[in-house]
Amino acid sequence: MSAAPTPPNTQGCPAEETLKLVSGKWKAMILKLAVDAPLRFNTLLKQLPGSNKESLSNALKDLEEAGVLLKETIQLKPLHIEYRLSEKGQSIIPVLRSIEALAESNNSAGS
Repeated sequence: MSAAPTPPNTQGCPAEETLKLVSGKWKAMILKLAVDAPLRFNTLLKQLPGSNKESLSNALKDLEEAGVLLKETIQLKPLHIEYRLSEKGQSIIPVLRSIEALAESNNSAGS
């Protein structure tokens, strides 16, 4: 009798899950902008030409739920909300920079 075949890994690839997390409309740019300073919603709308309230709101919500961004209510007048990178979000930045460098080298190689 032979042993039963080992079932394939059904959990998927962790790298693929991370790429899914940062892919999607505006997410990579939001993370890139969050490196420098906390972000406010209306400021992001201005910094991301072509964005709209719904798509930006969805991206921020996804990143917050994934633990990449932290949402903080600032109790100053006027009351506002800021988003900043969490520790997990900060750990993703070098990966995004590597991907960006790879894309730039591929673009320059094709020139």
